[in-house]
Amino acid sequence: MKKLFSFISIVLLGVSLSSFAPPSYQIAVAKYKGGGDWYSNPTSVPNLVKFVNENLKMNINTDVPFVDVGSPEIFNYPFVHLTGHGNVVFSQADADNLRDYMMAGGFLHISDNYGLDKFIRKEMKKVFPELDFIELPFGHPIYHQTFDFPNGLPKVHEHDKKAPQGFGIISEGRLVCFYDFECDLGDGWEDEEVHHDSKDARNKALRMGANILQYVLMGEKK
Repeated sequence: MKKLFSFISIVLLGVSLSSFAPPSYQIAVAKYKGGGDWYSNPTSVPNLVKFVNENLKMNINTDVPFVDVGSPEIFNYPFVHLTGHGNVVFSQADADNLRDYMMAGGFLHISDNYGLDKFIRKEMKKVFPELDFIELPFGHPIYHQTFDFPNGLPKVHEHDKKAPQGFGIISEGRLVCFYDFECDLGDGWEDEEVHHDSKDARNKALRMGANILQYVLMGEKK
């Protein structure tokens, strides 16, 4: 029960501001065991935060810390981003902590940085053994927030010449995890000189990322 108060405290951060100011949030990047590069794409989430604050007038802290998936500190963040190319290992304690986090109102965004899929699917089964990733239809509101994506996720990088897919885990009627696959959203958020993506590709990636944050932190756009 005490863990729920972390989310309540996030909302109360805006109390001292004027009644017209947007609520304040802080998000984090997940750190995990197994040897995978959880630290990849260091500029991606900070760039997304900057884009969202400027274009959606949200008030997200520009400091984006790393948080261990098994740490109670994860409950301080309503949104946690996880990425990497390789192995991911959740201990049972990690899995239980992640489950408690998401069931208490937290949200996990997983971005396959190419090579993550076979590892993360197995580990997420430890978190929700009774649930599977389901592909979200293009009509899902996560694709239709401030920015409209009628055909689902944009394609940022080509790897296996597959269409990008957006998967979700839905628990008790709520989307608690969104997983972008064959898309490379996180790469599209990075500084331009890192991957030399086109301006159009980076803009689409940032807009889709903004939709995800808006959907999670502000609710479905009416």
